[in-house]
Amino acid sequence: MERPLSGRVALVAGGTRAAGRGIAVQLGAAGATVYVTGRTTRSERSEMNRPDTIEETAELVDAAGGRGIAVPVDHLVPGWRCTRRSYGVTEENWHDATERTPDFGISETPAYVGRAVAALAADPDVARWNGQSLSSGQLAKVYGFTDLDGSQPDAWRFITEVREAGKPCDVTGYR
Repeated sequence: MERPLSGRVALVAGGTRAAGRGIAVQLGAAGATVYVTGRTTRSERSEMNRPDTIEETAELVDAAGGRGIAVPVDHLVPGWRCTRRSYGVTEENWHDATERTPDFGISETPAYVGRAVAALAADPDVARWNGQSLSSGQLAKVYGFTDLDGSQPDAWRFITEVREAGKPCDVTGYR
């Protein structure tokens, strides 16, 4: 397996769960040594009392082929973004959320955004992206990676072309 990030070191702040975990694991899969930071450890849970820990993420980095190093750090910032957990789903059953929120069908797994970050980190010509706002879907088409289900969700294009245009929710052609 190709390891374009062998010998490279990455720091993933907030790598306990969701996109942070996905990024850390995919950087590890590309061969990087990944320092994973977060508040929840096996010995001390954050006030959110979630079961995911930075040690588990570091172990997933190791299992993916990299080297994971867990470092307890409190990055507490008011405000935490809507994640899959907010919908009561996991990577395994995320399609269940589409019953309540049809737009959720365009969502991507944390691994997808992780693969986008790993692809950027491995690109010797990464400077070509300087000053741009990028999406996982856009980068998937350039670098050829997929989400865990083999698709290439393009959420931002979907939002622009379907949701903002007031069209009925249909992810066909965007996943």
